[in-house]
Amino acid sequence: MLHFFLWLSNGLSMAIANPNEEILTNAKFASDVLIGNDAGSKKYIEKFTNIPKENIVTQKENLKIEQLVYQTVVDGNRDKIVTFLKQAVDEKIEPNLLVNEYLIPAINKVGDLYDKKIYFLPQLIASAETMKEGFAFIEPLLTKKESDKTKKAKVVFATVKGDIHDIGKNIVVLMLKNYGFDVVDLGKDVAAETIIESAIKEKADIIGLSALMTTTMVEMKSVVKLAKEKNVKSKIIIGGAVITEEYAKEIGADGFSKDSIDAVKLSKKLCGIE
Repeated sequence: MLHFFLWLSNGLSMAIANPNEEILTNAKFASDVLIGNDAGSKKYIEKFTNIPKENIVTQKENLKIEQLVYQTVVDGNRDKIVTFLKQAVDEKIEPNLLVNEYLIPAINKVGDLYDKKIYFLPQLIASAETMKEGFAFIEPLLTKKESDKTKKAKVVFATVKGDIHDIGKNIVVLMLKNYGFDVVDLGKDVAAETIIESAIKEKADIIGLSALMTTTMVEMKSVVKLAKEKNVKSKIIIGGAVITEEYAKEIGADGFSKDSIDAVKLSKKLCGIE
């Protein structure tokens, strides 16, 4: 089987094989993900999960342009979102309406599908990236009043000192932005003093902390301790592969999130946002 993967990675596009051999077909689906032939792992996920397609797929040829905007975010098709939004604006559909009635409900739907384990991380990221592209186009067209309304709260987010892993943090930051939060991303390997200084300067409602390793998670306690010493009122949320709710309580953080969707829900709750 190792030879099969090597052949595929070196350009094999056709082989004489028995398609009824499950191990062979499974290897083909897996290899397509690994070598980049299955964008967003869509075919792999469809193969190995029982996705109720009626909950996801809609006949696109019967959709109005604003419905296509919604479905494109749900599908995670970032290459099409700006085209559809431009068409919707050309057809005199208000940008504010597109945001409130189609873009935000679409990403909410994705979050719901993720919660129900119908969608998985690759689909969540694809939809989040699509939302990001769409909002980058539509935001300059929003009225000032509506644009201000989308910035529900300010979040300062960082991977703590000593930790250079930021993939998880980046996904959380992206999702928070998609839900209208104003996020200041301080990056990775950030000292407690820098995080607290930024929170004070930005008047942050929330401080988000990420850590992947047990050796760096102790830095979260340093941030919480310094925040109390400086009388910082920002709520502190923490997360990462090694982080638990028990640890959040132990160090005095205001909450723990297990993933990006949970981080959005927790942030909304702590900020009193419906």
